[in-house]
Amino acid sequence: MIKTAITLPVNMADQLILLAKAAIRPRKPTFISYSLRWPSVSLLKFLRHAENTPRVYWESNNSPVAIAGYDVAAMLMADGNNRFEDIRKQSWDLFRNIICLNDDTPDKVGPRLFGGFSFQLEDKPQALWSAFPAARFVLPRIQLMQFKDDETWLTVNQPLGPKEDPEQIAWQMHEEIRRLLVIANLEQGEVAKVAAKQVHRSFDDIMTPETWNRLVSKVTCRIRRGDLEKVVLARARRMRSKQAIDPIDTLIRLKQNYPDCYRFLFEPVPGHAFYGASPELLAEVTKSELRTAALAGSIRRGETPEEDDALGQELMTNPKERHEQALVVDVMEEKLRPIMTRLEVAPEPTLLKLSNIQHLQTAITGRIKRSKGILPVIQALHPTPALGGRPRKVALSIINEAEPVSRGWYGSPIGWIDPRQNGAFAVAIRSAVSVSQETMLYAGAGIVADSVPEKEWRETQLKFKPLTDALGGLTRE
Repeated sequence: MIKTAITLPVNMADQLILLAKAAIRPRKPTFISYSLRWPSVSLLKFLRHAENTPRVYWESNNSPVAIAGYDVAAMLMADGNNRFEDIRKQSWDLFRNIICLNDDTPDKVGPRLFGGFSFQLEDKPQALWSAFPAARFVLPRIQLMQFKDDETWLTVNQPLGPKEDPEQIAWQMHEEIRRLLVIANLEQGEVAKVAAKQVHRSFDDIMTPETWNRLVSKVTCRIRRGDLEKVVLARARRMRSKQAIDPIDTLIRLKQNYPDCYRFLFEPVPGHAFYGASPELLAEVTKSELRTAALAGSIRRGETPEEDDALGQELMTNPKERHEQALVVDVMEEKLRPIMTRLEVAPEPTLLKLSNIQHLQTAITGRIKRSKGILPVIQALHPTPALGGRPRKVALSIINEAEPVSRGWYGSPIGWIDPRQNGAFAVAIRSAVSVSQETMLYAGAGIVADSVPEKEWRETQLKFKPLTDALGGLTRE
C-alpha cells in the first residue's frame, strides 16, 4: 500500500472557532460535528488507541461502509414495550440538534449512532450483561468511516452547551484532530501481523449433552402435538482466562477468518464488551429501499471441493432443513408486508458458505411505506424465526422456561443509524460478551418436528467454533 500523507485544512482552527460560535443556540444544548478526509488506516488499529473508553465497531466485506468510534458524545437508552419507537424519536431529536460545521461533505459522511437491543424485553441486565439494557445507543465522540471507494473520513462529534466557550471547544477539537492525524500518517498502510500467542483458557458448558437431549426431545413432542412449528434453542458456554479478554484481538482473528460476516463491537462501558462475526443481516435501509435475507438451515464445510459441493447439495435437498428455512421466509414476509409498498422474495434459497459452515439463504428486497427509517423494520422483524420461533409468543415462552441463562443481547439487533434514519443491523449471533477474565458464548439451533438432539448438538458445536477459535490466541494488527 502506498502511503499518502493527509494534512489539515489551512486555517482549520480559525474556521472551527467561527463555525462553533455560529452554531450556539441560546438555552438549548447543541452538538457540533466536524468531518474531514483521513488516511486509510485499520479501524481495529484505530481502536487500539482508545483503550479504557467506550468503543464501537462495524465492518464487513458485504457492507458499503465500515465504522469505528470511541468515547461518548451522547447516550440513548429506552425500556418498555415502546423501546424501538422511543429510540427512533430520541435519535431524531438528537440528530436535529447536531450542527454539522462543514456542510460541503458528502451525504454519506457524518455522525452515526451505534447500538442495539436485548433479545427479550423481560431480560433484566445483570452480571456479564449489566451494561446492556433493553436498548442502548452511543454517538461516538471520535468516529472513523471507510467506504468501498477507499475514502476514509474522520468525524468529531462534540457536545456544546450554551454556557460553554465555543472558541475553547473548537481549539480542543483542532488539537485532538492534529494529534490523531500524526498517529494516522505514521500508521498508514502498516498491516503486518505476528503469530498468534496461545493463552490459558477453560470452558464450561452451561448445559450438558444429556440435558440438551431431554430438552430437544420435549420440544419436538410439543411441535408434533401442534403447540408450535419451530423454536430456536440456544446453548451457553462460559470461558475463563488468566488474562482479561481484549475484544480487538478477537476481532482481528475474526476479520482474518470471516471477512464476509458482519463483525461488530459494542463496548458502552470500558471493559464490558459484546462482539462477534454474524453471517446474518437483519435489515439494511437506504432511502426507503430495504435489503434483508432469511437465513436458516446449516451443514458443515467439506474437506475437499468435491465433499463441500456434496454437503451443499445435501443441505439444499434436506426436507428438514428446507422446512426450517421456509418457515423463516414465510414469517419474515408476513411481518414485512404491512409496512412495505413493494416486497420481492427470491423463489429459491442459495448457499451461504462460511469458513466452517454453510447455510441456506433467501434474499428479500423491497421499499418501505413511510419515511420513519430502519427502526420500524427492525421492530417488525425481531426476533425472526431464525432466532425465536413460530408462533413467536409460544417460542419465546419456551426459551424463557428452558434456557438456564439469559440471552442478553445474543440474537438481538445490533447496528447503526444515520441522521436520515437509514441504517444497517445484523442479528447478533456468533457472538460473545466479556467482562475482564470471564466470557459467555452462545450458539443456537432451530428445532422442528423431526429434529434429532445429537445432530442439533453438533450444529451448535460448529457455531461455537468462530468465537472459540478467535478467543484462543492473541494477535497484533
